[in-house]
Amino acid sequence: MYENNLPTKRYNHTLKFLQRHIEPDSKILDLGIKNPFSKIMSDEGFSVSNTSGEDLDTEFGCLEDKSYDVVTAFEIFEHMLAPYNILSRIKSKELIATIPLRLWFSSAYRNKNDKLDCHYHEFEDWQFDWLLEKSGWKIIDREKWTSPISKIGFRPILRTFIPRYYAVYAKRV
Repeated sequence: MYENNLPTKRYNHTLKFLQRHIEPDSKILDLGIKNPFSKIMSDEGFSVSNTSGEDLDTEFGCLEDKSYDVVTAFEIFEHMLAPYNILSRIKSKELIATIPLRLWFSSAYRNKNDKLDCHYHEFEDWQFDWLLEKSGWKIIDREKWTSPISKIGFRPILRTFIPRYYAVYAKRV
């Protein structure tokens, strides 16, 4: 599996979840610019195209191409003001998405130096499920996992037991 300075546990879980549901010959549109995980998907044999940095809250041209089998969205919806807009416009029949879950003991992520790199939403699982259902998706499978960190303290201990990430495989209704 994948090591080095990447978020290893998260990437390994996400890759296993993807491989469990998506055939390697599927054509994937990955929402968001090229990133280390889109490279991992390509290295694993998936045909992956990424969006080009447009504002996915208001620009939906990337969804015009109807030849994609699957849309993936890995930790992107929490950065959007209105994820319903793009979720309701996706043309492919399958969706795999992951989000960081809202943690009761930690405030939402905020980068004070980059307004685009902030979490406008940190969902609870039921909220994300509801968003998907309202935008025309039926959840087929879901999985959660923890994200322990190697620091000492109360919050790091909680991160060992409380799930931080949520993955969903859904089909268009």
